[in-house]
Amino acid sequence: MKSYIFKRFLLMLSTIFIIATLTFILMHLIPGSPFEQDRQTSAAVQANLHAFYKLDQPLPVQYLNYLKSIITFNYGPSIANPDTTVNELIGRGFPVSFELGIWAIGIALLSGLVLGTLAAIYHNGLIDHLAMTLAVLGISIPNFVLATLLIQELSVNLGWFPAATWRTPLHMVLPIAALATTPMAIIARLTRSTMLETLTQDYIKMARAKGLSPFRVIVRHALRNAMMPVVTLLGTLMASILTGTFVIEKIFAIPGMGRYFIDSISTRDYPVIMGTTVFYSAILVFMLFLVDMAYCLLDPRIRLDQNREGS
Repeated sequence: MKSYIFKRFLLMLSTIFIIATLTFILMHLIPGSPFEQDRQTSAAVQANLHAFYKLDQPLPVQYLNYLKSIITFNYGPSIANPDTTVNELIGRGFPVSFELGIWAIGIALLSGLVLGTLAAIYHNGLIDHLAMTLAVLGISIPNFVLATLLIQELSVNLGWFPAATWRTPLHMVLPIAALATTPMAIIARLTRSTMLETLTQDYIKMARAKGLSPFRVIVRHALRNAMMPVVTLLGTLMASILTGTFVIEKIFAIPGMGRYFIDSISTRDYPVIMGTTVFYSAILVFMLFLVDMAYCLLDPRIRLDQNREGS
């Protein structure tokens, strides 16, 4: 078990290193300089700016400085906003993005499991058809389209919710709904299919024959085993949700990291682009690591296999 965790931890670190290296290479493959957009800046001033941000040094030296900034978590000042460091931008925007993502993940997981379970229990019934209709609609409509529809109908036409910013619980409803709908639909469909297969297993029939209540049979036995594919998919869904916050934050004018990241691409702000990319990649890879640990805890067979390998 310990060796399994150690191997996964090393894999997580190597993945972050590869992502950081690719980000550095791609940034420097783009021709030009972030200071060329300002035509009023003289060549001497641009040279001083390159020296200040250490962009005049050889690429291997820049790469080593970049790796050092990742290890020390000190990405330096932003090019577009020299008075603000990348760390300050992350500290200002990440809590908002994290709150949006966590709410979306939690609601998508809970509602998807409930819908999928009910659809499996009432297979081919009205609840099943309604749940799967909602799931198909959730998968078919992109989150940015759904966000626009929610703003138009629930905010502009009906006035139920605010259309933008992130201040009160009412401000949170529309962006969370827009971000959680697609993963909720995916989880619901996957839960339904795995639950239908699980409910036909012999151990479920045995549990019912022992006189266990239907609720205990479903929650204690069937749902726990049906969640295994959902947990496997959860890592990918977390990545899609957290990266999907960039678009949602832009639409709803949410002061999260997505706004800084998109603005940094348009201004070619190297420190912000590389800092936010590596930071988000580290968060996503760590979440995948936690999913692996959860998968190991849910399935005793994995623990047994790892203990046999260790011995």
